[in-house]
Amino acid sequence: MRHFGYLSASETGALFASPPETFHRRSGRELLSVALGATLYMPATRPALAADIVKQATAGVTSVVVCLEDAIADDQVAEGEANLVAALTDLHDEPAAEPPILFVRVRHAAQIPRLVARLGPAAAVLDGFVMPKFTATSGTEYLHALDEADAMAGTALLAMPVIESGAVLYAETRVDELTRLRALLHRDRRRILAVRLGATDLCALYGLRRSPDLSIYDVKVVSSLIADVVNVLGRADGSGFTVTGPVWEYYAGVERIFKPLLRSSPFTEHNEPELRGRLLDRAIDGLIREVSLDRANGLIGKTAIHPSHVAVVNALSVVSAEEHRDASDVLRAGRAGGVLASGHGNKMNETGPHTAWARLTMLRARAFGVAADDVSFVDLLAASLPR
Repeated sequence: MRHFGYLSASETGALFASPPETFHRRSGRELLSVALGATLYMPATRPALAADIVKQATAGVTSVVVCLEDAIADDQVAEGEANLVAALTDLHDEPAAEPPILFVRVRHAAQIPRLVARLGPAAAVLDGFVMPKFTATSGTEYLHALDEADAMAGTALLAMPVIESGAVLYAETRVDELTRLRALLHRDRRRILAVRLGATDLCALYGLRRSPDLSIYDVKVVSSLIADVVNVLGRADGSGFTVTGPVWEYYAGVERIFKPLLRSSPFTEHNEPELRGRLLDRAIDGLIREVSLDRANGLIGKTAIHPSHVAVVNALSVVSAEEHRDASDVLRAGRAGGVLASGHGNKMNETGPHTAWARLTMLRARAFGVAADDVSFVDLLAASLPR
């Protein structure tokens, strides 16, 4: 699959100096974890689940999680499991041209081998499992269950643990829990694709919910945890994991208190004033700000619960021409060290401290492409969102 694969050849040529690479499950954990982009969650009880997965893949979704946990009611689990098995069997028997990276979010560890056994040969369409409420204690059980499923399916399934428990949020247990989690995840490093953050569950522990005017970084009890998770699990020294951004909950018009968060000039300059209005009507300006803050705080990609969020997250993931030039200059300087003036004449590039950033930028460029000169997020989003 490839990001922005729905664009025509002429559109791709106009928007990208270097288009996104094709990737698949065997592309390697480093590239694949970045290429996840916006990961769309779907309830396992959707009546036309297989058709919806194919439809969203055709529309540009490259990673999907089918949810058996919080997205469905407690009394719907059996129904959800049966529907999931039927849908994945359909996808196996009639494979889509470009199926998305496909995960299932379970409720508990025992569901993993049970579902793989029920799927039989159809387990081949499954890339792995999302493991909610993942702690240093429950995580061991989850990973053992994945071993059992691997042996049953004859494959190597991937894992995406979700950090969302009280043990990791509460101040008195946080450091110990994160340290134990790091040790556990390192033991199974080969199969940990990304670490996800469950902001909704974390907020629930304090009875909190952010409004569309605020980002998760305004909820200090959670933002402090995000900083600590990145500190312990997201290091750029080769020991870290990709940590993904938490879900943005809003997708339709809601009452607003504060001024919009999107400047009008970029949309005017790129002849898209109407696009700005549509984004504001759906509170997408809050999502845009939060994605920008995610990247500033070391998070890559994002959980999405609505298809309209996918284009926004992925468009913001494209590497700009300026970013690419800076990253290239830093890496070209190599070990020589020193400070370089940016090719755009507007910033300092310090080769030592900026090398890790440059490498990650180049990885993101492979997954999402490099925008052509004078192509902005506005142009990419205008080409991606339906009119």
